Amino acid sequence: MKTPKLSVGAVQFNPVLLDLDGNLAKHADWIEKARQRAVELLLFPELSLTGYQLGRQAPEAAISRNDRRLHELAQVAPEICVVVGFAEQASPGEYYNAVAYLQNGEVSAVYRKINLPTYGGLEEGKWFHAGEELVLSECKESWRACTLICADLWNPALVHCAMLRRPELLLAPVNSASAIVSEAFSNETNWQINVSFYAMLYGVPVVMANRYGKEGDAWFWGGSRILGPRGEVLALAEDRECLISAELDLESIAAARFDHPAIRDADTPLIRRLLDNH
Repeated sequence: MKTPKLSVGAVQFNPVLLDLDGNLAKHADWIEKARQRAVELLLFPELSLTGYQLGRQAPEAAISRNDRRLHELAQVAPEICVVVGFAEQASPGEYYNAVAYLQNGEVSAVYRKINLPTYGGLEEGKWFHAGEELVLSECKESWRACTLICADLWNPALVHCAMLRRPELLLAPVNSASAIVSEAFSNETNWQINVSFYAMLYGVPVVMANRYGKEGDAWFWGGSRILGPRGEVLALAEDRECLISAELDLESIAAARFDHPAIRDADTPLIRRLLDNH
């Protein structure tokens, strides 16, 4: 019996800082392009609705998960699971770097970024609250996704905890700019190593969506990609705004995890004991 397949896509584009309405319109256009390709899950970059360098203007850009504009965007293509980045206002003065899962014409789930980088040219810890929970979301029957936002993927413990839930898919929306950590730290090279390592180690396809273009003094270099469960590149974005897509299947995931059973052999009770003794 054939196992279910999933057509996934990633949008690489350059949102305009603080232009929520304009960015919403661009999202609708990209979603329509994905619909024409029969994409079933579509990932946008981190903070795709607002732009990245919000600083003290984060409150101006933040909206609640119940905002009508998110629900209107969810109704553009209700048959697609669309994952968008936004600044979430949870309560007065409480803001998160978050993603919203848009499915069946509504917001089905929200994930809040946990690891907020405040080093190099990164200042997220100054403006956002840190999330505290991982989210496992069903995007299609037999297909569940975990999302980790950008720097979350540079905390291996977070990735491991997400993989213990055995998702069929790992989503990686990022805002990666050249030399934003330091001149010696190559985001272009190290992101390729990062996502391919996790895909190979856990036997999990990875969809990575980075933005492309300039915002202030920062250059966002693109490099969006879709990886198979052995770390192989299934789709790679060109140096421009674009939509990439690929088809995934459960059989290849099962084979990769059977060959290298990282989660089966993780020995979580031992790890928990070692952490308690730390």
